[in-house]
Amino acid sequence: MADIEKSERSLLSSRNVVLLLLVVVLIIAAFIAGRLIPTKPADSDSAGSTEADTPKITQWTCSMHPQIRRPKPGKCPICFMDLIPVNGDSGQIGDRQISFSANALKLMEIRTNPVERKFAEARIRMVGKIDYDESRIKYITAWTPGRIDRLYVDYTGIRVKKGDHMVYLYSPDLLSAQGELIQAAKSAQNISPDSSEIINRSILATLDAAREKLRLLGLTPQQIEDIEQSGKPVDHLTIYAPIGGIVINKNATEGMYVQTGTRIYTIADLSKLWVKLDAYESDISWIRYGQQVEFTTEAYPGRVFKGRISFIDPILDAKTRTVKLRVNVDNSDGVLKPGMFVRAVAGAKVAGAGRIMDTAMAGKWICPMHPDVVKDSPGPCDICQMPLQTAESLGYATIDESAKAPLVVPASAPLITGKRAVVYVQVPGVTRPTYQGREVVLGPKAGDYYIVQSGLTEGEIVVTNGNFKIDSALQIQAGPSMMSAVGPSRGGETIEQKTCPVMGGPINKDIFIDYKGKKVYFCCPGCESRFRENPEKYIPRLPQFE
Repeated sequence: MADIEKSERSLLSSRNVVLLLLVVVLIIAAFIAGRLIPTKPADSDSAGSTEADTPKITQWTCSMHPQIRRPKPGKCPICFMDLIPVNGDSGQIGDRQISFSANALKLMEIRTNPVERKFAEARIRMVGKIDYDESRIKYITAWTPGRIDRLYVDYTGIRVKKGDHMVYLYSPDLLSAQGELIQAAKSAQNISPDSSEIINRSILATLDAAREKLRLLGLTPQQIEDIEQSGKPVDHLTIYAPIGGIVINKNATEGMYVQTGTRIYTIADLSKLWVKLDAYESDISWIRYGQQVEFTTEAYPGRVFKGRISFIDPILDAKTRTVKLRVNVDNSDGVLKPGMFVRAVAGAKVAGAGRIMDTAMAGKWICPMHPDVVKDSPGPCDICQMPLQTAESLGYATIDESAKAPLVVPASAPLITGKRAVVYVQVPGVTRPTYQGREVVLGPKAGDYYIVQSGLTEGEIVVTNGNFKIDSALQIQAGPSMMSAVGPSRGGETIEQKTCPVMGGPINKDIFIDYKGKKVYFCCPGCESRFRENPEKYIPRLPQFE
């Protein structure tokens, strides 16, 4: 029995060995077959595409000093770092041009727009609050010293009409002036034709002076006539409301003695109001007298009120960098209240030369004091009698809609730094996508566009998205960019030295020597001495001797 089990184990072991050998043989056979059978050649298009997409290394540069370019690997002469290959996906062609491969262009997400002529719409957003119209505020004051015996308006906020009685004032001076009038009137009645002409004229002049004195003390012509006819003076003066409106201040009480000029009431006519707004300095170019403004309030959401700009402060607020504007608003329904906060928007259709186009103002005449007074012909203002001015003199363009529009680019196209603005223009007629940096002169911003004064022509294609990436690529390759008008020069031109050739630290421009017609700067006098001892050792570290 033991012999049988032993023989079975031996048979199984032999089978395992045979299977293992068979697997090894199959693996070897498959490997040999794979080496012997030729692979299927790739199609020509694919091969061409792969070859075309493979970056070609033609230059080597320093990652810290990109102005260094070499045709083969080596060390940077400035910092002695190993040079790295320049990727073939992008390459600087000229001082301001750079090209990219199709793959690089996709990664950069470049978007472009044409330079065009159009009437851009500027929207000036402002905040402010409603205030009284100062020209519609009147004070009720005492025209003569006296005692207030009666106030007919007991508290502020009362609406009054023009001619309503407001104050009942006792005045001793008024009694004396009335006595003079009565005496002068009696003398005038006793004038005789036989009297001297000089005496008669003197009597009449005295009567006129007495009447004028009472008028200046606050009596009406009817009251003066009544006193003359009755011959009886009155000891009290009634003061009437000069305008209709709301009593906004009460400054006196009954029984109080007042002097000439003492303020008793303040009345404001709220049928017309002012909206005082703050416009940012950058929006001043789009603000004009008579320009229509729309605004909303917190009290009436969704309701839009309108008015016209009547005043532009000639002085800029140095703290807020804003200019104060004033808008005249009609408030006949009385819904607007002084003190309300508002959000306003002024629209401006931009014409050439920074002028605002408003066809409704074409050929019109406007009052600079009251811009809501607009007429078709010259003449005086109906309110202040000032001579009207032409719309053109107030900054409006009265040209037709078909006139030549200004040249504009999207606001995202220019890269603005300091006084410079750089736009990247797509170069036409090239097989490889190429872009050229170009400095332009911009006018004011109008909405989502900048007005171009010079540097571009209509129809050119400018980069509106990805332009910063293009600029970064030029900076890496030491080309002219947003940050530098002229890039570090190459090819025999002088390159500015930045580090000491001996110690490698920042240079001191007061320490230098002239060597072979070029200036060599050092960080300290000791480095200058070491350079003089063995200049050939340090020359490779100087970019001006490349």
